[in-house]
Amino acid sequence: MKWELDGQRANVEQALAGGAAQPAGWFRFYFTDQRWEWSEQVQRMHGYEPGSVTPTTDLVLSHKHPDDRGQVAATIDQIVNTRQAFSTRHRIIDTDGNVRHVVVVGDRFFDDDGDVVGTQGFYIDVSPATGQVAEEIVSARLAEINENRAGIEQAKGMLMLIYGISDSAAFELLKWLSQEANIKLRPLAEQIAEDFRGARLRLGAQSEFDHLLLTAHQRVTQSEAS
Repeated sequence: MKWELDGQRANVEQALAGGAAQPAGWFRFYFTDQRWEWSEQVQRMHGYEPGSVTPTTDLVLSHKHPDDRGQVAATIDQIVNTRQAFSTRHRIIDTDGNVRHVVVVGDRFFDDDGDVVGTQGFYIDVSPATGQVAEEIVSARLAEINENRAGIEQAKGMLMLIYGISDSAAFELLKWLSQEANIKLRPLAEQIAEDFRGARLRLGAQSEFDHLLLTAHQRVTQSEAS
C-alpha cells in the first residue's frame, strides 16, 4: 500500500466525488522512539492544519475522550509489547471541542532486516454526521457498481459486524483500501470476505482480522487487480 515503508505517502483526502474529502487517513507509529506520523486528513480530524503539529504519544492521548483514554493507552502499551495487529473504536476530541467517533486499525511494518519497527494503518471517522453526509455519495457509487454488488456487500457486512461500523463507513473503508492498493474494489472485497471466512472458521482473534484486512491486497492476483 502507499503508506507502507517505501517513501511514499497516502493521498487519502481525494474525493469520492466532486472534491469532497474522505473521512479516512493513515498513521504510522515507530516503537523505539515513540514517533508518530499523521496524514493530512488525520491532522484535520484532530483539528490541526496540515504541517502545524508534530504528533507525540502524549498529544495522541490528549485528544482521546476521557472515558476512552485509558483503553487507548492500554492498546498502545499492548502493541508495543506484543507487536501485533490491532483495532480500536473510540472517541477523539478535536481542537474545537468536537467529539468524533473513529475506528483505528493498524498492522506491523518492518525495516530492511525484517524486524518489526512499528505499526501503521488508518483512521476512519464514523461519526454520525459523517455517515449522513456521505450517504448520498455512497448510494450513487453503489449504483454504478451494481453488477459487482454481491462480493462488495458481503465484505461490507463482515466489516460492519467485526468493527461495529455503519454500512456507509464500511463501504468508504473498502473504497479507500482499494485506492491505496491501486486494486479494483470488487476483487479486493472478495479477497477480504474470503480471508475473513477462513479466520472465522479458525475462530480467529481480532488481531488476525486486522492483519488480514490490511494485507488482503497482497493476495489479489495481478489479473484481477488491474
